[in-house]
Amino acid sequence: MNYNFQEIEAKWQKYWADNQTFKAENKSAKPKFYALDMFPYPSGAGLHVGHPLGYIASDIYARYKRHKGFNVLHPQGYDSFGLPAEQYAIQTGQHPAITTEENIKTYRRQLDQLGFSFDWSREVRTSDPKYYKWTQWVFTQLFNSWYNKGTDKAEDIESLISIFEKEGNKNVNALCDEDIVIFSSDDWENYTSKQKQEILLKYRLTYLAETEVNWCPALGTVLANDEIVNGVSERGGHPVVRKKMTQWSMRITAYAQRLLDGLKGLDWPQPLKDSQTNWIGRSEGASVGFNVISSDNEKSYKIEVFTTRPDTIFGVSFMTLAPEHDLVSKITTPEQKAEVDAYIEATAKRSERDRMADVKTISGAFTGAFAEHPFTKEPIPIWIGDYVLAGYGTGAVMSVPCGDQRDYDFAKHFKIDIPNIFEGVDISEEAFADKEKTIIANSDFLNGLSYKEATRKIIDALEEIGQGKGKINYRLRDAVFSRQRYWGEPFPVYYVDGMPQMIAKEHLPIELPEVEKYLPTETGEPPLGNATHWAWNTVTNNVVSNSEINNATVWPLELNTMPGWAGSSQYFNRYMDPHNEEEIFSQEAINYWQDVDLYIGGSEHATGHLLYSRFWQKFMFDKGLVSKDEFAKKLINQGMITGTSALLYRITQRPDVFVSKELVEDYLNEEASNNIFEQIQELSGVSKENLSFDKIHVDVSLVNTSDELDINEFRKWQLEFLHAKFLPHNGPVKVLREVEKMSKSKYNVVNPDAICEEYGADSLRLYEMFLGPLEQSKPWNTAGITGVHSFLKKLWRLYFDNDGAKFEDVEPTKDNLKTLHKTIKKVEEDIENFSFNTSVSTFMICVNELSSQKCTSKTILEPLAILVSPYAPHIAEELWNILGHTESIATAPFPKFEEKYLVESSKEYPISFNGKMRFKLELPLDMSKDDIEAAVMAHEKTQAQLQGRAPKKVIVVPGKIVNIVG
Repeated sequence: MNYNFQEIEAKWQKYWADNQTFKAENKSAKPKFYALDMFPYPSGAGLHVGHPLGYIASDIYARYKRHKGFNVLHPQGYDSFGLPAEQYAIQTGQHPAITTEENIKTYRRQLDQLGFSFDWSREVRTSDPKYYKWTQWVFTQLFNSWYNKGTDKAEDIESLISIFEKEGNKNVNALCDEDIVIFSSDDWENYTSKQKQEILLKYRLTYLAETEVNWCPALGTVLANDEIVNGVSERGGHPVVRKKMTQWSMRITAYAQRLLDGLKGLDWPQPLKDSQTNWIGRSEGASVGFNVISSDNEKSYKIEVFTTRPDTIFGVSFMTLAPEHDLVSKITTPEQKAEVDAYIEATAKRSERDRMADVKTISGAFTGAFAEHPFTKEPIPIWIGDYVLAGYGTGAVMSVPCGDQRDYDFAKHFKIDIPNIFEGVDISEEAFADKEKTIIANSDFLNGLSYKEATRKIIDALEEIGQGKGKINYRLRDAVFSRQRYWGEPFPVYYVDGMPQMIAKEHLPIELPEVEKYLPTETGEPPLGNATHWAWNTVTNNVVSNSEINNATVWPLELNTMPGWAGSSQYFNRYMDPHNEEEIFSQEAINYWQDVDLYIGGSEHATGHLLYSRFWQKFMFDKGLVSKDEFAKKLINQGMITGTSALLYRITQRPDVFVSKELVEDYLNEEASNNIFEQIQELSGVSKENLSFDKIHVDVSLVNTSDELDINEFRKWQLEFLHAKFLPHNGPVKVLREVEKMSKSKYNVVNPDAICEEYGADSLRLYEMFLGPLEQSKPWNTAGITGVHSFLKKLWRLYFDNDGAKFEDVEPTKDNLKTLHKTIKKVEEDIENFSFNTSVSTFMICVNELSSQKCTSKTILEPLAILVSPYAPHIAEELWNILGHTESIATAPFPKFEEKYLVESSKEYPISFNGKMRFKLELPLDMSKDDIEAAVMAHEKTQAQLQGRAPKKVIVVPGKIVNIVG
């Protein structure tokens, strides 16, 4: 009876779907376990073999927990809004919903093919109106909330209005905009409705504000920092510039300290927690105000700076503002305007990330203005420089060249005077951390003080003169929440006299309208500006034609859509009760499942999805919607499966001329013959002085195992290569091989469909786990899968031979039990420690031992099938069924390890004569030395060896050897 994996896998995938084997219930006497994967974006390329790595790991653990008696929730869905589908729609005119649906079908087929135990009855899609209704609703909850620093949580906006009505805002302790004007209850009473709304926007947790953003003209949208690579858009490689736009923002900064504190209790990878800690960036210091000196010597503006080193204030020799700082245009003198404007224009082309990373380039411009030192009253020149970011701190720094390397380099470059008050003094962070070190400054009140004493005294002095105070600052900025895209969640917002109004829950969702084209309008509005049916009727409470806008009962709707992270910020909670149409989820469901017990996904989401999700969870906790303020107890970042790319050399100056790898390497190493260069020159016409090479990625399917390119197929591969030329003319053209991230763009992907067709899903699952530790990156090598496939066939032969089943109701041998129980022990330890690669090795050893023992006992083979089930579920189900079970193996109890089967009760002694082993004899371990000697001497084989002679000596080492000296 052969192992027909294709038939077996199809059979059990259908069985699981028909019987909803993995459907979880929201009520159960069993303990709960919630295993979750970061849900995928369904791209048109489908899955490659690198994608399932984390899914396989979570599936093993989910299946293991079912065997352990848990009610397991293991859902799956799709993060189905996003820019790729929209870009494809722009190129083809095909609606993103259509391509997204097609892509989801491909993903679903591939995921089912791999045998995952997902509860598909709970599937969610972020682009489904039934789902994004609740994303819109959470947005309205944030809009209708403010952050009370006194209670340290979000509260309903009505409670803030009540305070304003009773006593104004003087005593309100809120996280809000900084330009708050103090008003009384009488003032509030006299404000117009619009004025009140404008004030409340400064307190709301989601608000409209003019914000510095990453604008990509080619894509017509704002991009998040993590969507920009090397100054260009990750999608398409288009230029990105910084510009100011009115955007929706989320006041995530309200939760900065709680986001930091919450990390301590999470079982998440330390590098990931470090990334979030650094991104939030808590620092203690002082806020200092420097008055700007106007031309008539009046102090008309104030520059606010935050510094962690207020004790160095007497070393300030210039101020540096971010080029985007609001004051730049106001304080720049006419003489400096042209230079400043040119510098600002150049800087706008660099992303914040690039500016932060660039520590070598020194650039800036003098504004022509000066600020007054708070204590010395000396004028301080005000410069702009792109090493200062508008989005960090206040966008301005007090530059202390003797205390900061970048300030020093800037001052030297532009020949700015550097005061020598710190000359000879160690002012490094390490020195200031040492209580014994003192700061010596040329001031009356800091001389001889320690770092902490000097800091405290400076802050007190600043507060006394009204030009500063102690402050805790965070690097974290409020999150821009608007995107100028079509394929995203519409905002549930309409505008009355320019002020945003929320659409009530009972009228949600507000669905995406149809548009003729997916690009911004000719007047620069987002794609929704192309919609003709996009206005809100406040009487009928529905979306109506734009032609009905009368600014009385019908008003314009928001044209922006939400960012990609909106839908992923609470999907894990929605899985708990995905079909609830009355509320985002029931309290019964949330109280039962509570939080995610195991979350597996990529580390690239550390400061995006994972930070924003924690923010939303804490907000929902404040509102009493969830029972935990952190959504995932344990998180594992799976490593990357890399592919072996094929790179083909070409002549940079002639991109249609390709050269074999070894010829290029010889040329670059100056080992090429003149003949080689002559051929290159003949083909390309490029002189030796100008000749250079670059490399392009080639589809790995066009290259054989000897790294030789199939030239004819390469020409057909892409139209631009149809008339390509190659060197050598006759003979193989070889490519360079490099191990890189498996990616469609690198043409090095391996399709799991082909693997499943040839070897089966169980082989693929086992092989991906066998490659190495889950958290580490590892290279894919299709040839290696044959080993685990052979193992599965050997496992099958434990149960069957050519005549059929060979298992029996017979007592297992002692060796059988020992092999089984050491396997149970090791596999359970490995799964609990997520060491799945070593489990696969353990299975191989077990099957080899049982095969050698000729084991046929059902007492051994039944629990073995359960042990294998989380890793190779299809073959395990088939074996379980043929063993006589009518129910799925999925919930069969996990075998219990019994120590007694590993305790040795006897020892097989090597019996030697004059140092040479002649035979073995098994004896009880508890025999005394004399008894061992007696038993050995009485044995017939001993007598045969001695042939009647009396031994001179018998050496017995209990538990080890017996040596008879003749």
